[in-house]
Amino acid sequence: MRRQAVSASPPERMLDVALAALAPFERMPAMGSPRLGQPCEIPGLRARRVTGFPMQWLHFEAKDLLDVVRLLGDRQDIVGILAADE
Repeated sequence: MRRQAVSASPPERMLDVALAALAPFERMPAMGSPRLGQPCEIPGLRARRVTGFPMQWLHFEAKDLLDVVRLLGDRQDIVGILAADE
């Protein structure tokens, strides 16, 4: 009798995909969009969407460092959350 592979639960799959979305930043940290930082008046803030899920990574790019700030869902008040952090 063959055993079927157990697929990851939705939260596990979401975490795997979100973490995998960080890998391209190692090669090209400037690939995120700076659009979200503008209304929040946070210079250098960049956002990168997570493929297949309604969320995005927020980060800052530096010469030799990638500073990942948060992973936020698209339905959240992202501008309000970032304004409260200042």
